[in-house]
Amino acid sequence: GMLYVSSRMEGTIYQVTPEAEVTPYAEGMGVATGLAFDNVGNLYAGDRTGTIFKISTDRQIFVFATLEPSVSAYHLAFGRDGNLFVTGPTTSSFDNVYRIPPDGAVTRFYHGLGRPQGMAFDAAGNLYVAASLSGHRGIVRLTPDGAAELFVSGYNIVGLAFTPRRSMIVATHN
Repeated sequence: GMLYVSSRMEGTIYQVTPEAEVTPYAEGMGVATGLAFDNVGNLYAGDRTGTIFKISTDRQIFVFATLEPSVSAYHLAFGRDGNLFVTGPTTSSFDNVYRIPPDGAVTRFYHGLGRPQGMAFDAAGNLYVAASLSGHRGIVRLTPDGAAELFVSGYNIVGLAFTPRRSMIVATHN
């Protein structure tokens, strides 16, 4: 029932209760962007300058992985297999989606998306990414074996989420 919010300006992650009480949850995250919880309650946060932090359930902060800096933000999502998937747009038109297993070893899951941003997994394990594919903007579906196709066409899409009824909610920057 809690909401967690990252603040780029302060490098702080806030916890918001259902009664709208806001308290700091973790501090010192640099340019904090992108949040995701693993299946045991650890919180992961991206620092736009290249660090993915792991915040344990007792709020201890660890460097989990290091990536190339992003020009805007990191976006994080956990797959059913327990791997953390990360996007971080750069100035390239062929960016990566990274896969990071629990040991923190960074591998490239997919290469070739333009400005990949928000991500979400469907019930079948497909990863959906707000990005461009071969010059077409929208939401790209990546199968577990890394095949890509444009799933939804649209401009200025920065995020997405699935509802419990398998509907997709799409966010744009405007």
